[in-house]
Amino acid sequence: MHNTEATAQALNILRRGDQFQWSVIPFLAFVCYVYFTEIKNRNWASVSAGLALYGVHWFYEILNALIQHATGHALWTVPTGTSFLIFIGVGIEISLMFAVSGIIISRLLPENPSEKIAGLPLKWLHVISFAVLYSVIEIFLVKATPVFVWVYDWWGAIPVGLTVYVPFFAAAVFAYYWQPRTRLIFISAVWILDLFLVLVFAVVLRWI
Repeated sequence: MHNTEATAQALNILRRGDQFQWSVIPFLAFVCYVYFTEIKNRNWASVSAGLALYGVHWFYEILNALIQHATGHALWTVPTGTSFLIFIGVGIEISLMFAVSGIIISRLLPENPSEKIAGLPLKWLHVISFAVLYSVIEIFLVKATPVFVWVYDWWGAIPVGLTVYVPFFAAAVFAYYWQPRTRLIFISAVWILDLFLVLVFAVVLRWI
């Protein structure tokens, strides 16, 4: 089963400027402040965590939009409530949140990547904890508001947590601990891939 009404609503507001709200501007300013503060303090590990998660986030949103093009319905969609719907499953507010999520988790990571609690790697406990937290937030959005929809009945908190949020936060954590060269290779590869996919499928083919 799928929610055809949510898909139609989302497509109706996709990249429409008349949905814009001024609240986006302070959100954007906040993201810029966070990154410029980290850069000024030369916290390259945190910056890398932020860019890694954000790049993976965009890959997933592009993939979700391509699923919509191929099948008629994305896995998740934003039918209303956003100031600007970038792709079918991501409004600008959600995107700006993910822009700083990697930096947020980096603030809790131990200096020693091998540190454990009760025999469990602390870095993975943070990944799982953040994945659960974001999944719970998504449950609230789906169940209590009209602004976010899981289009298919089988797509829910567990699939979201395991296949979306765990990779998001794992990318941030690994980028935080990697050596500078490895960080640069991974982040560059992800963002170049994202840019290529957007140019091909959004700009040239106009599929998403």
